[in-house]
Amino acid sequence: MTNFAYLFERFPSFGQTFCYREVAELARQHIAPPIFSIRNPKDEPPQDWDAHIVERVDYLPEEKQLLVDVGRALKKRKLTADVVAALNEWGRRTDFLRLYQAIYIGLRLREMGIEHVHAHFAGMAARTAFWINKFFQITFSFTAHANDIFVPTQFEIGLDKLVDAARAIITETDYAALFLRQRFPDRASRIHRIYNGLDLAEFGRADFRSIPPLIMAVGRLIPKKGFSDLIRACALLAQRGKPFRCEILGEGPVENDLRKQIERLGLQHCFILAGAKPQSQVRRRLVAANVFALPSVIDPEGGMDNLPTVIMEAMATGLPVVSTNIGGIPEMVVENETGLLVQPGDGVAMAEAINKIIGDASAAERLGQSGYARAQRLFSIDKNVRELCALIS
Repeated sequence: MTNFAYLFERFPSFGQTFCYREVAELARQHIAPPIFSIRNPKDEPPQDWDAHIVERVDYLPEEKQLLVDVGRALKKRKLTADVVAALNEWGRRTDFLRLYQAIYIGLRLREMGIEHVHAHFAGMAARTAFWINKFFQITFSFTAHANDIFVPTQFEIGLDKLVDAARAIITETDYAALFLRQRFPDRASRIHRIYNGLDLAEFGRADFRSIPPLIMAVGRLIPKKGFSDLIRACALLAQRGKPFRCEILGEGPVENDLRKQIERLGLQHCFILAGAKPQSQVRRRLVAANVFALPSVIDPEGGMDNLPTVIMEAMATGLPVVSTNIGGIPEMVVENETGLLVQPGDGVAMAEAINKIIGDASAAERLGQSGYARAQRLFSIDKNVRELCALIS
């Protein structure tokens, strides 16, 4: 019997395919933990999710119904005096719904005999798990990702209290694990690195036949992805008379700014913002490419990438990668072995690195093959999910 449950803020979500893949791999291994999602994903691009997994998700009620449900539990005396006192003391302070959500979920976990809950991100789901632990003595762990640890939002139950209370803290890279251990030395033994994973069998292999060469990028259109630097790099390639096409798959708040930049630099004929696509289409576009580019930067608030799943996907396709040397990216992209790394914000260096790869097909194939081999060693979802289960079960 599964003795842990999952708790997500939103599941399944287009922007968090790594969470879905983790749950799907558990199902493949005949492990089916209960899944709770605080929010129901709405207005997201269509995806090819497995209906059997989606049907398992228990979506929490909206605020009004949630308060009614907890009130009913109070009348039936299902809550201890300590829980009632905590509700009364917290009142309507910021984040008060986390307490009510914890009660809603905790009562169900207790009925199911679940002894542990795992959340993704040091955010809403982890804060709810914190209160589940306080109210029901059900232990919790969470996987920390990027901005949730590098620039955490300030809440009364913040990152420090989550780390102090969690049974285990998992993060995706050695870079992030060291970051957390240095910040929380008294809890260093609880902090573990487990890479995200992929089913490499899902991915085709790039054949480098695209003419003109296709530069692919995938990601949310947000400042920390640095896509404006990729546009600048492509403008430099165009000025040098280099034939190419560039395509970005994704959507986000800076889309209009990027479109204006493309028009201003006269790249409409060779640069496409293609919008968000289902994973099956993303895989097909990667196979058609010659090089993958992700010019990640540190945004003005300090946010940055940690272990971009899209780089992992490109490596699984056998594509060479051009990216920047921030966060955990150098753990994926090894200079002159699986791709090329440049300084963030350096459009000139980005152009030179891309040109080096698309101008030498044999070197591109060599880098791509090495990247595929590295993905097999480090990012096998079968192995990495087993590591996670051993830690939180």
